[in-house]
Amino acid sequence: MRSIIAAGLLVTGLTLFGAEVPRQSPEFALMLPGGKQELLSTYKGKVVALEFLFTSCPHCQKSATLLSKLQRELGPKGFQALGVAINPDPDLATFTTVYATAFPVGAGTRDSAFQYLQHSIMAPNFYVPQMVFIDRKGVIRGQYGGNDAFLGDQQEANIRAMVEKLLAEPGGAKPAPKHKSAKKVS
Repeated sequence: MRSIIAAGLLVTGLTLFGAEVPRQSPEFALMLPGGKQELLSTYKGKVVALEFLFTSCPHCQKSATLLSKLQRELGPKGFQALGVAINPDPDLATFTTVYATAFPVGAGTRDSAFQYLQHSIMAPNFYVPQMVFIDRKGVIRGQYGGNDAFLGDQQEANIRAMVEKLLAEPGGAKPAPKHKSAKKVS
């Protein structure tokens, strides 16, 4: 009988602390350097990889470097990476310069990140980065914490596969065609 109760509590606890996926992405606002607010809904119609990070975290820095690579490669196909630093007083200017981010990185609060991620403040562990994948229709299709094998040794292959899968799905707005007169800025 005790084992049945313990198993029930374990299942209830896992449900309480786990995020529902898939689910419609709620709105999220991040503050870009200079005080401009950027809304996640701005990118509806694109495949979005949203990284919640600490600017001082080596795993987050590695993920940001990878997302920059994918942004340059897959951005023209409708991919958009976004970063949200949730550590106190993040030095965004240094982070974006040192890691040459090719995507917007702003600041957000820990509480707003927890709410967005459906992560209970009572949960025992919170690992960064937290990576969220949103399809062209605004549905969260994947969510992985820093301790998840998805973000482990095969991180690049896993993230690339997820983004390419979502890009291949129909729906949402297509990327705007490039103008022939546009000049490439280095």
